[in-house]
Amino acid sequence: MSAFGSCTSSMVHASALEQTGQSILPFLEQGNYVEVGLFAVDASVSGVIKDRTDIVRNNENRNTSDVAQSTQFYNAALKLQLNDQFSFGILYDQPYGADVSYPLRANNTYSDNDISREGTSVKVETQSLSMVLGYTLFQNFQIYGGPVYQEVKADVSFRGDAYTQAYNGYNAKFNRESDVGWLAGLSYQIPEIALKAAITYRSKIKYDIQVDEDILGQPLQLVAPTTTHLETPQSINIDFQTGISANTLAYTSLRWVNWKKFESRPPQFGAISEILTTEATGGKYTKGFNLDSYQKDQYSVTLGLGRQLTEKWSGSTEISWDSGTGNPASTLGPIDGSWSFGLAAQFNPASNYFIGVGVKYYWLGNATSEDGTYYLPIEGIKPFAEQADFKDNHAIAYGLKFGYRF
Repeated sequence: MSAFGSCTSSMVHASALEQTGQSILPFLEQGNYVEVGLFAVDASVSGVIKDRTDIVRNNENRNTSDVAQSTQFYNAALKLQLNDQFSFGILYDQPYGADVSYPLRANNTYSDNDISREGTSVKVETQSLSMVLGYTLFQNFQIYGGPVYQEVKADVSFRGDAYTQAYNGYNAKFNRESDVGWLAGLSYQIPEIALKAAITYRSKIKYDIQVDEDILGQPLQLVAPTTTHLETPQSINIDFQTGISANTLAYTSLRWVNWKKFESRPPQFGAISEILTTEATGGKYTKGFNLDSYQKDQYSVTLGLGRQLTEKWSGSTEISWDSGTGNPASTLGPIDGSWSFGLAAQFNPASNYFIGVGVKYYWLGNATSEDGTYYLPIEGIKPFAEQADFKDNHAIAYGLKFGYRF
């Protein structure tokens, strides 16, 4: 019964760049185990731009149209029980990602109708490989930990009047970079009653990334080129499940992600922002602003029930809540948390392998998008930083998973 809910609870989260939730559960399976998962997300995210002549051209329709792109991601895991005390696992996932593209609109707010005929966009891709060694301290208790190798790359483009003449046409290519962090945790299991509990900490991973910056193809060099410091956040996952009656399982997962510490400011972008804030405040504020950042940490909770329906079929249902990372939100991710409801089914052709499918519907949190200056200590800046209201948006995620015990 330990695989109940695994298909839906592994799906996309709705805050910041969250994508997989970085589950440790495959490593906690009994014996030798391997799994592969494929997930797809179809989101609909649109908003209405504020009625302002400085960001809307010629009283055009102020709707942004759908800015979210359909995405796919994968995960895989291998767990080996080396002996009674030691186990080893390899976990692959794509923990963070984003794919937002504003369509070309006559209002010219987030798109450039004059030169490039392109819209604002962001695409973030990551890969992570965790190698985990577990040691059974005494019966039912295990400690585990190991290194985490991670890669990240991204492309960002700003288009439209919302970004002022200084940034309209700005492009930033974050070249692929890799670095290493670590994870550590403790688990407790009683297989006879399907009880499983674990707490897992993942460290932040620091990068110094080369970012190629230009304005409509013309390289930027206001300051000497340097690498851009970036950190993917530290996190804590708490997982718990237990049998509550014959053939019925209850499970929950809790997750905290330290997004409040995340920020991105490439050198040329930062130099332009410092010029703009210095001029706008007459020299009272000179520190500029970030390309992207988050104001709050993310918290998420999932509660679910699974039941063995027949010898070969089982099903599960779950509800999840995601806190979001602050409102107003960046135009590169204009949502603030979510509620979601998921259903999954699992077919066991034989006792040692299964095929699981799942679907999850997300009610995405309403958010006001802002241009990055909203939180600056400048009097009267907030009304000008707010640009659009995104309401009543949703997403549907689909999952397919194969698991095999050997």
